[in-house]
Amino acid sequence: MDALTIVIVAVIILLGLIIGGAVAFSRFNTKSTPALKPQPGNDYSPGAGDDGPGLVDPAQKTVETMGVRETRADPTTTIEEIAPAQWEVEVPEPAAGRLGRLRSRLARSHNVFGKGLLGLLTSGSLDQQSWDDIEATLLGADLGVAASAELIAGLKVRLAQANDLSEDFIRLALREELIALLNPNFDRSVHTDAGDRPAVVLVVGVNGTGKTTTVGKLARVLISQDQTVLMGAADTFRAAAADQLQTWGDRVGAAVVRGPEGGDPASVAFEACSVAKQAQLDVVVIDTAGRLHTKTGLMDELGKVKRVIEKQSPVDEVLLVLDATTGQNGLVQAKVFSEVVNVTGIVLTKLDGTAKGGIVVAVQRELGVPVKLVGLGEGPDDLAPFDVNEFVTALLN
Repeated sequence: MDALTIVIVAVIILLGLIIGGAVAFSRFNTKSTPALKPQPGNDYSPGAGDDGPGLVDPAQKTVETMGVRETRADPTTTIEEIAPAQWEVEVPEPAAGRLGRLRSRLARSHNVFGKGLLGLLTSGSLDQQSWDDIEATLLGADLGVAASAELIAGLKVRLAQANDLSEDFIRLALREELIALLNPNFDRSVHTDAGDRPAVVLVVGVNGTGKTTTVGKLARVLISQDQTVLMGAADTFRAAAADQLQTWGDRVGAAVVRGPEGGDPASVAFEACSVAKQAQLDVVVIDTAGRLHTKTGLMDELGKVKRVIEKQSPVDEVLLVLDATTGQNGLVQAKVFSEVVNVTGIVLTKLDGTAKGGIVVAVQRELGVPVKLVGLGEGPDDLAPFDVNEFVTALLN
């Protein structure tokens, strides 16, 4: 073997060693380097728990660019094809009459109206100090200044004209004044009959009010009324939200459309409406991420979710979920949300022994929209359609 051949062989061997080492190093480096987590404000819009600098430019996130499929399920898609194969389906109890539970629950609490207010009104002669105490009681019950003044004025007129000031008469007078304040003429139905398309219900609110739980319970209410329901998990920023919604859906036979964690919520909402339409379902209920009403960027994002849905279907209901125990603070939240997404109804959660009751009147007067549903506890069927007469009866129990 001459010298030239030896040199060529040596060069080939050396190149082989170099290439092999590079490949090995690349594999090692890939395994040992963790994947980078998407950063708020860069890879996705910040969620309720993020302190990112603001929203990604809306022009960068459109229905067309966020991966919403142009060709979806076949028009013959059925509910069985988009839902889990195996369900242990529960049968929700009828929604009618659920509000009657509030009576027993308020009876175990310090009910301001039933125990405090009636006690003051029936204590004997009503002098100015007595009326001042009544006003303080009403304000403490979150009724609000204007509503408290209106209630007191009405009671004064009734009691001044009456010959019989028995406890039964005073209770009846208070009942009628409270019913008038609650405006029994409001349309409190949740509009879920949209004719030849699925009705769209968008559920919004701040963190911690129980939106996702409310969506699950609302699905149970609708299913108890023989409607077919799909839920859209558009809260893509809270890791457990979609799983929580899936659990609710599995229990009652409601399909769930979900997207990747950290994905675009408007895209998920759009997809949910599309699937519900193709499967010819009755209602699609969209869960959204909790957001502080003071975060302008996140409120703008919520407005975007609604606008994207409206590209293919009107939004029939926008339900704002409020924690009844927050009192007057809830009114500020309600006003901002209503300005952004045009709230059509209120869901008051935790309206049991921990709440004061007056917030129902206050929030309706502030927004001019009705309370449509109330949460009475933690049970799966503890969401009730709001009924003025039953509510006042429970308050005055």
